Amino acid sequence: MVDVASKPPTHRIAVAQGSIVMNPATLAIILQGTAKKGDVLGIARIAGIMAAKKTPELIPLCHPLALTRVTVDFQPDTANACVTCSATVETVGPTGVEMEALTAVQVALLTIYDMCKAVDRGMTITNVKVLEKHGGKSGSFTVAP
Repeated sequence: MVDVASKPPTHRIAVAQGSIVMNPATLAIILQGTAKKGDVLGIARIAGIMAAKKTPELIPLCHPLALTRVTVDFQPDTANACVTCSATVETVGPTGVEMEALTAVQVALLTIYDMCKAVDRGMTITNVKVLEKHGGKSGSFTVAP
């Protein structure tokens, strides 16, 4: 692991995003709440939050951090038959939370896939990326629109 002992704690924020593309009928099932496994987006939200907290157990050499906030939000898009997930993770510490935000998005999208694979095995997870990060010596980073 990288030694971060000499780095001062700062307020750090990272936002990541990704999408899952599916058949229109699958998105309708999610939005109507009729998936056999239950509330797809509600369960995926909890899975994403749990994943952010477990990131150091999943990613080798990732520092364990005391997260101060994790939010996972979904934006369904019926025109493109997809759901976009965004995760915001915050801490006050010596290292950033980009990995936690990316892990939250990936696991939330994987949960949607798991809960809907019986009706749509062709779903595709795509465009997972860090949109922005703030805090620390390197300052802010934002993906250009």
